[in-house]
Amino acid sequence: MAGRVEGKIALVTGAANGIGRAAALTLAREGASVVATDLAQDPGEALVREIEQSGGRAVFMVHDVTCEDDWRRVIAEVRARFTRLDVLVNNAGVGLSGAVTEMALDDWRRQMAVNVDGPFLGVKHGLPLMREGGGGSIVNVSSIAGIKASPNVSGYCASKGAVRLFTKSVALECAAAKDGVRVNSLHPGVVETAIWDTLIGTGPAGSNARPRSSTLASFTAQAVPLGRPGRLDEIAAGILWLASDESSYVSGTELVIDGARSIA
Repeated sequence: MAGRVEGKIALVTGAANGIGRAAALTLAREGASVVATDLAQDPGEALVREIEQSGGRAVFMVHDVTCEDDWRRVIAEVRARFTRLDVLVNNAGVGLSGAVTEMALDDWRRQMAVNVDGPFLGVKHGLPLMREGGGGSIVNVSSIAGIKASPNVSGYCASKGAVRLFTKSVALECAAAKDGVRVNSLHPGVVETAIWDTLIGTGPAGSNARPRSSTLASFTAQAVPLGRPGRLDEIAAGILWLASDESSYVSGTELVIDGARSIA
């Protein structure tokens, strides 16, 4: 199928790299006008150029998801440009590793600010515009770390678990309000993104750190029942489905895309 989100206005945070970038490209390819936000301006603007060169529609905004004033500014700009918001993908996230007894309070708070405050502020300020337009879909990107615990990532697990239950609570609020807004969480498993560099001490090709791709391949061969890392396009496909009207009866659920890692 083509045009699965044709005519929709979609806001994607953390869109400059990784899952956010893949989601923005996929939503634009399927017909959405994409508002891509990130702190990383150069790759964010490059993303918009790529979308436009492929015939899609996109704008980029510098955006700190932990800052409420930034959310007010971004949503006001979406309102001014497009008059409505149909899809909100709260994707921006960080992950830090280390034993709980060694974790700095600032590192704990940083993960909570980006991973929990970010989706909260996105929903708080994006939901009214969605309601004005008669409904929409909110996708909060969590992780299998929000379902299945692992050692030495307690802060990350705590933050992603918070996203999971926050999503369900807001889904019930929207259902009670009969506002047409669906709210779901997405739980990727092991996917080759930069977040793994801080979680397991790897790096991209050409860096001096342990190579990310080979390290994850070795890990997933043992730890993931399907035997490989997930691909960015596989995660983006889940976001697309939740954003589209194909999932019109789906709210308050968790879409797990992890190669069966969470049940192993």
